[in-house]
Amino acid sequence: MDRSQYLTVSELTSYLKQKFDRDPYLKTVYLTGELSNFRLRQRHQYFSIKDENAVIDAVMFERQFRQVKFRPETGMKILVVGHVSLYEKSGRYQIYVDRMEPDGIGALYVKFEQLKKKLDAEGLFNRPALPIPQFPKRIAVVTSLDGAVIRDINTTVRRRYPIAQVVLFPTVVQGDKAAADISRQINRANEFGNFDTLIIGRGGGSLEDLWPFNEEVVARAIDASTIPVISSVGHETDTTIADLVADQRAATPTAAAELATPVRLSDLLLTLQEDQTRLNNTMRNQIEFARKQLAKQLQSYIFQQPSRLYENYAQKLDQLQLSLSQSAVNMVKDDRSQLQELTSQLRLHTPQHQLEQDLQTVGQQTQRLNQAITNQVTNSRQRVQNLIAQLDSLSPLKIMSRGYTYVTHRRSVVKSVHQIDSGQQVTLHFADGTAAAKILHKKEQE
Repeated sequence: MDRSQYLTVSELTSYLKQKFDRDPYLKTVYLTGELSNFRLRQRHQYFSIKDENAVIDAVMFERQFRQVKFRPETGMKILVVGHVSLYEKSGRYQIYVDRMEPDGIGALYVKFEQLKKKLDAEGLFNRPALPIPQFPKRIAVVTSLDGAVIRDINTTVRRRYPIAQVVLFPTVVQGDKAAADISRQINRANEFGNFDTLIIGRGGGSLEDLWPFNEEVVARAIDASTIPVISSVGHETDTTIADLVADQRAATPTAAAELATPVRLSDLLLTLQEDQTRLNNTMRNQIEFARKQLAKQLQSYIFQQPSRLYENYAQKLDQLQLSLSQSAVNMVKDDRSQLQELTSQLRLHTPQHQLEQDLQTVGQQTQRLNQAITNQVTNSRQRVQNLIAQLDSLSPLKIMSRGYTYVTHRRSVVKSVHQIDSGQQVTLHFADGTAAAKILHKKEQE
């Protein structure tokens, strides 16, 4: 047998891998199918792509996976681009994915819907909205330094409520670093702690341009804000995650500034003037009414003849004093009558008679008690004599006096012929003494 014709498994696998790597059709493969066995890992992602008749293993390394704009889920239809090669250790071919997109809809839209669903489940869209102050002193604006948003907001605030101060927190509103910068500026405005309202926004653009306002970090910063947030992102038809989380949403920056200044200063001044006029009229009427009341009181007989104020009180005092004296006399009479009645009752119910009755009752009870004790002693003595007679009649000595005896052997009473043998010494017990005996012969009863 020529062993040189045989290949090792490693040699065969290496040869097949070179075939895969050199095949020009496998260097760039566009593949569609259903995502299977996907489980999010810390670094590299391993999963499968399948259709009705076949399945292929897939791997996507960490650097490529960071570029994916949505979160893959098992069962999702996807489009992938990559190259096919052979993994020598297992001998299985697989596709190395460089790009991944959802099949039929954009990745950003999928990511938007996934984040929207997640935040909605946490209740961020349904939390109670913070009220927008009617008379703001300071308004914070998080937007681009050079955009038209801050100009529109400044113009509107100066026109409607010029005493309010607008403070810009400049931020990047587009690009990969924009979301982190926006959330940082929102947090900065909250750290100052002296703003009444916070406006965030930017002008219109594509979904990609507006995407920083769909990032979770921005939504979390808005939710954590203790300042009421007004969101004005894109055009009226654009809806971002920031719009859904904010306390108020405005279609345009001008509308956001109007929401932040709900009361015009001119309207406020007019209202104050009207309130001042009504207050002056009310005070004038109150003063006039008080003057008339004072004049009426001054014409009263109390002020004309003050002594008449005390006439009724003096007469009432005399009546009360008379009534008090009569009440005291009546009370003394009643107490004397009650004392006499109680004295008569006490004399009728003297304790001497009751004491004599109680002494007689004690004597009778003592006599009955002595008689009961005598009877009890007599009966007890009779019972003792009867018990002595019964005990004497049952005494073994009484029986032995009639000629009976009992036998013991070694201080044990012999109750059966089986307990003794011929030749044994036994003791005979009589009523008046004992005698020693020897067993000559024993006979058992048949």
